[in-house]
Amino acid sequence: MAYGKLALEASRRSGEYVSAGDREAWLSLFADDAVVQDPVGVSPLDPSGEGHKGKAAIGAFWDMIIAPGSIDFTIVSSHPAGDECANVVHMVNTMPGDMKVVVDMVVVYTANAEGKIVSLKAYWDYDKVMSQLG
Repeated sequence: MAYGKLALEASRRSGEYVSAGDREAWLSLFADDAVVQDPVGVSPLDPSGEGHKGKAAIGAFWDMIIAPGSIDFTIVSSHPAGDECANVVHMVNTMPGDMKVVVDMVVVYTANAEGKIVSLKAYWDYDKVMSQLG
């Protein structure tokens, strides 16, 4: 069965909750065994490259990466298919000291039959983002 519409809805709520700074609502979107890879691959944010697995690790990711700033998360376009939805996203993260980091990315959400996110994969260039921080 295709859960693309469920993934689409979850992806939209994810963006809304990130923009609102609502950690608990955001975490409620994930299955207990979900994996977040943001960005996909090895980076200082994910040294193993295997992602943040489970709600405790995903919550820690929120605390480390999302919570310090104020994020404007804009979905430019959505492409649901199968049990996934790929979103083209423009994000502006206003950090303490009013420093703004702009990230254009593709985020792929996979949902289960209950509409919970089981996988979130964000594709963006870590080095390009770090260059904005000087």
